[in-house]
Amino acid sequence: MGQAIADFSMIEAGDKVMCCLSGGKDSYAMLDILMALQKSAPVRFELIAVNLDQKQPGFPEHVLPEYLGQLGIEYHIVEKDTYSIVKDKVPEGKTTCGLCSRLRRGILYNFAEAHGVTKIALGHHRDDLLETLFLNMFYGGKLKSMPPVLHSDDGRNTVIRPLAYSREKDIARYAELRAFPIIPCNLCGSQENLQRQVIKEMFQGWDKQHPGRLETMFRALCNVEPSHLADPSLYDFREGRRRGGEPEAVTTAEPADAAPEQYGRLDVLNL
Repeated sequence: MGQAIADFSMIEAGDKVMCCLSGGKDSYAMLDILMALQKSAPVRFELIAVNLDQKQPGFPEHVLPEYLGQLGIEYHIVEKDTYSIVKDKVPEGKTTCGLCSRLRRGILYNFAEAHGVTKIALGHHRDDLLETLFLNMFYGGKLKSMPPVLHSDDGRNTVIRPLAYSREKDIARYAELRAFPIIPCNLCGSQENLQRQVIKEMFQGWDKQHPGRLETMFRALCNVEPSHLADPSLYDFREGRRRGGEPEAVTTAEPADAAPEQYGRLDVLNL
């Protein structure tokens, strides 16, 4: 996480970082490590934790307040009944994640602006970034993923993903060791045929059969050559240069056994 924060300039001096806590392993791990980094980071920043209670039936409302109260961190529980909206608008059997995430994002963005938050930290990890890339290719016709840092079009919010370099299986093991009080998502997690789940299962198979493939795929996500794709809005094929930039240095081949690039120094932010 320290490497990702440094590589993408996610946190700067004086930032007020809002950790969006869902009750899942990823957001718990993100908050836990950010709190540790806050004590030794070379810059001072503020942390608050925010959970959106979407009024799902059976949601254990006591779990997060009890956990966050023990940490001694400022936290807020925002109560909005998005569950009823999603169930009303989405036909039975259809995927609820799209509408649910849009509603959740809008509420959290508005909360952040109202409370002087400069960075919104989400718990998406490396596997999420790769899954989103494949989802957009397979179903959306776009070469697009989740960026480690995202500035909203209106300039109101900046989203950061400190776990961008972290593998899901490592986070799962970390959460197990830390014994986080995990809260399952019964609204979307109970849907068995989600497109993302199909991609996730494909990745799990690759990880077992071809160790290192996911790592290579993620390096590719961080090493893009517009001249070797086919998007004229990124590359001027007539002039032979990137749009708005200098001519791109074109390589014809790369050794198959090229050494993997490292993601910054291991001592970044005094990990």
